[in-house]
Amino acid sequence: MTSFGRDAPYPEPKATHTMARTGRPFTDRKPPPAAPIWDVIEGFGRFHVLASAIELGVFDALEAAGAVSVDELAVRVGASPRHLHALLQALAGMGFLERRGERYELNDTSRRYLTSSGPATMAALVAVAPGPLDNWATLTETVRRGRPARPIEDDPVAFYGPLVRGTFATILRCAQRADRQLSYSTLPDARVLDLAAGLAPWSIAVLTSNPAATAVVNDWPEILDAAEPLLADHRITDRVELRPGNVHQITLERDHYDLAVLGHVCRTEPDQLGRELVGRATAALRPGGRLLLSDYFLGREVELDPHTAMMNVTMAASTREGRCRTADEYASWMRAAGLQDIRLIEPIGFQRVLVGRRPFREGRQ
Repeated sequence: MTSFGRDAPYPEPKATHTMARTGRPFTDRKPPPAAPIWDVIEGFGRFHVLASAIELGVFDALEAAGAVSVDELAVRVGASPRHLHALLQALAGMGFLERRGERYELNDTSRRYLTSSGPATMAALVAVAPGPLDNWATLTETVRRGRPARPIEDDPVAFYGPLVRGTFATILRCAQRADRQLSYSTLPDARVLDLAAGLAPWSIAVLTSNPAATAVVNDWPEILDAAEPLLADHRITDRVELRPGNVHQITLERDHYDLAVLGHVCRTEPDQLGRELVGRATAALRPGGRLLLSDYFLGREVELDPHTAMMNVTMAASTREGRCRTADEYASWMRAAGLQDIRLIEPIGFQRVLVGRRPFREGRQ
């Protein structure tokens, strides 16, 4: 067996290497590893491996078939066996598949998150979560100019249509779990205002747990058209009023609602419009009503919150003025609007919600 030499992890000091000869003394400290750089370089490829596997139907096919060979799976998904094999090896290396001899099968992670029917499926989210992929290729120019070449505001429905489908399952789980801390299921005759609601996961969660609750659901007309079948599936259509239109321009009743929801909308707004939106939602609450503002919140130290830091770059890459903010910054908007008892809850991982209550007597803090 041939023996191949390996580079030493760091140079061996030699007796002739003195400070006079080299200008710098050697130390016994190893240099930092290059692994974080490779993680970033390979991250681009790993995203496309996962997105392609979902698009090909790999995880759904394995759910239906169980452990199968590459050739068997290639027939099921209509792919080249050689190229599919490379994809499966990468998926196994990333921890999304198990390999048993020459057969591949799902593991607990892929079964829960990557199959279409998984209880916490993220399958539809993967491809759309980074925003328009072309905008990442021009990120350098965006950073230089301070604006993306193709902001999503130019055609919001084209972007948000797929996104709200991709995020629906995750937000629905968050909204359902939030009842443990908000007890919305016990509110008598609860009235919900769901602004820029997407496919209305918050309204669905509240109304399915509270038979007396009703909701006003707002978004662009095309988004609400996509929401209607889900409302029908959950048998709550008769308790929902669809109110299409721009969230900043639709008419809202004052002093009327028990819950107002701003779900992952504020980070898309410039500061002034975001503050105005919080103010409009607050004015629509009855005394004692609560505003729920869910988003990805930056930490005081960005390095402690890499997930939201990346979301912040995503906003910079694809929106004109959108950005992530700290929970404290949003809380200051809520206090300025007159809300009190502001607290932060995390119903499920990575999904946090600021909750503020409109006081029973205005001006009382």
